[in-house]
Amino acid sequence: MVDFLANYGLFLAKALTVVGAIVLVIAVVGTVASRNKKDSHEGFLSVHSMNETLEDMEDALKEAILDKELYKQQLKAEEKKEKAEAKARKKALKKGIEAPEEEQKRVFVLDFDGDIKASELEPLREEITAVLTMATEKDEVVVRLESPGGMVHSYGLASSQLERVKRQGVPLTVCVDKVAASGGYMMACLADKIVAAPFSILGSIGVVAQLPNFHKLLKKHDIDYEILTAGEYKRTMTVMGENTEKGRQKFIEELEDTHTLFKEFVGEFRPQVDLEKVATGEVWFGRRALDVNLIDEISTSDEYLMKACEEADVYSVRYEYKKTLQEKISEMSIKTTDSLFTKWAGRILNYRLLAK
Repeated sequence: MVDFLANYGLFLAKALTVVGAIVLVIAVVGTVASRNKKDSHEGFLSVHSMNETLEDMEDALKEAILDKELYKQQLKAEEKKEKAEAKARKKALKKGIEAPEEEQKRVFVLDFDGDIKASELEPLREEITAVLTMATEKDEVVVRLESPGGMVHSYGLASSQLERVKRQGVPLTVCVDKVAASGGYMMACLADKIVAAPFSILGSIGVVAQLPNFHKLLKKHDIDYEILTAGEYKRTMTVMGENTEKGRQKFIEELEDTHTLFKEFVGEFRPQVDLEKVATGEVWFGRRALDVNLIDEISTSDEYLMKACEEADVYSVRYEYKKTLQEKISEMSIKTTDSLFTKWAGRILNYRLLAK
């Protein structure tokens, strides 16, 4: 039995290695194709009416729950109402009656799921460009934001994209269901209104940098690592070289300056915030964030958008890149491998627990 398990484990390891190698090759090919595609800006704008989605869900429930005859009567009544409204509009157009100046408010919903590099920046800038071709001060842009933060320059540019909305005079709302910390909050603080779920995480108005240093290890094995620079502070902290106290102090000065810029940015767009209290790098849950003015309202994005559908035309806007065959195969392979690995790892763990 032990030999069988050993052989089976060896076979499984070999199989996973082969599959992993195949996935790696496909992923590399897919990544290269993806980069070439993104560089050429080949993509398309996907727009969906959230009002219609809600109506379809409501109709599905009614059809399943209501009495069939009652459901048919309601359908007929709705169809009759829609025909009457369409007829009235057509009649008004024939008579040359102009449409009323007061148009229905439109809400444009964008999604930003941020990682350390703010990879969603590219589709975000395309979506904002598209929305700003139509949006007016009577409309609203809602960004469903999720991000723990990341690189300063990346999130700085992402924040600048949201600032474009404000500069055009279009009301901007940010909804946070899970987390908007550090660079994520840098983006969120631009909003005219920040809406957050009760236990979402917000804040982290601070700057962090960390890196390992292998100088002592290299020195122990008599390995020299030289860094040649022109300029006193061209390189302050290194991974391989010997770090000096002077370089370390300069690096800390740069961190402090970045933190100062971050605080000034938050203070500019949320003057109601006590920076001395909140710009400590700490985070707050939604309910506590409301107490310190980091947000304006407690609500999930779902609740906020459902209410918006009652008084406005709500559209989900997403810029999507066309996926090549290699990318599709790569994604499918990665998902399959991950599923298999998780499945077999679980079985092996269960066997070990039973064997004990």
